Amino acid sequence: MKLKYIIPLFFLLFASCTSYEQFRYITEEFEIPSRIFRSDYNKTWQAVLQFMKKYDLAVQNQEAGIIKTRWIDNTLELNFTDSFGTRDSIKAAKFKVIVNVVKGYRGDKEISKVTVFKRQMVERDFLQGWKIIPSDGIFEKVSLYRIKRILTIDTKIKKIEEARNKEIEAML
Repeated sequence: MKLKYIIPLFFLLFASCTSYEQFRYITEEFEIPSRIFRSDYNKTWQAVLQFMKKYDLAVQNQEAGIIKTRWIDNTLELNFTDSFGTRDSIKAAKFKVIVNVVKGYRGDKEISKVTVFKRQMVERDFLQGWKIIPSDGIFEKVSLYRIKRILTIDTKIKKIEEARNKEIEAML
């Protein structure tokens, strides 16, 4: 009698473990890289704009905290990075970057959270059309690092200017 219930349960559990591999990319893709900065919203927004100035922006809305780029062609970069790989070359590739900046508070101090999402599409041949491929996460992590460096440099410059102003006031 117990065997009658155990066998279907065993197959159900066994099948559910193998189905995870089919949907693994969904969990990896929904882990959007983000970082919290101990800086106010306006400074963080300016740092993000400074980083994103080399891209062609489609949307730039500070009130909503969103920046979107237009589709950017990166066919040569993908073909170059995979030149020693096993995959065939790509006919065309493009990507779009979406950055969100959100204001928050930790205690009584203002903080900002920046989220970077890169959407990559490739076309191997004209019969298949465009397909979305998951990002490797390198661009997102590098973007967050560069934004952090911009904020750090701005903070250090501000401290140096304040110290210099105090020295000038002390001389007078």
